[in-house]
Amino acid sequence: MAKEPKPVDPEKMSRTAQFVETYRMAKRSDPRLGLWVFGSLLLGLVIGFVVFWVLLPTDGVLGVIISVVGALLLGTLLAMIVFGRRAQKAAYTQMEGQPGAAAAALRMLRRGWKSDPVIAFNKQQDVVHRVVGPPGIVLVGEGNPNRLRALLTSERRKHERVAAETPIHEVICGNGEGEVPLPKLVKHVQKLGRQVKPAEMTDILNRLKALDANRSNIPLPKGPVPTSMKGMRQNMRGR
Repeated sequence: MAKEPKPVDPEKMSRTAQFVETYRMAKRSDPRLGLWVFGSLLLGLVIGFVVFWVLLPTDGVLGVIISVVGALLLGTLLAMIVFGRRAQKAAYTQMEGQPGAAAAALRMLRRGWKSDPVIAFNKQQDVVHRVVGPPGIVLVGEGNPNRLRALLTSERRKHERVAAETPIHEVICGNGEGEVPLPKLVKHVQKLGRQVKPAEMTDILNRLKALDANRSNIPLPKGPVPTSMKGMRQNMRGR
């Protein structure tokens, strides 16, 4: 019996392979993605050519060349922005409701953030993820909000023992009242403020190692955590 092929790590793909894989993924939940990208490319080409032709004093062949180059740059930029935003929306749509979706979303955070998925869980498979960054320590709960509150409170106390002076935030990912929807999770975490300097993060992470050492023999909950999207995030940012 043939073995199933192993999934390819997105971070080991080339930029072209990442782009193609991101497009295929987004196309499954956004059938009109190609039309949106092609339409934005045409719009950018037209606007770019007209703007450069009108604003530049150069006429003749040189003016045409510069206008064409400018149109290509603007058209490509606009197409990438549209592609990135729709691909990101499609990715969140596909992750919604899957175990570990919040952990996958948190890995979209840029440099300066340290994400640790599933640092705590209960028998009902409610989980807590952790992010360390400019706001301090952010505990993100995923599952039943009533059960998560007790789990988050327990984790807060554990973290306060080893990092008492570090701000600790609690967030529940979900669509209920007082919860943060998955597509808005990353932005919500980023907007928690800058209360920790980059130099202080090293000390915080070292303090957390002692706490995490006691979890090393704890089995992870059942259910897959979605593959890291970190390798594709540049394509989906629209930049």
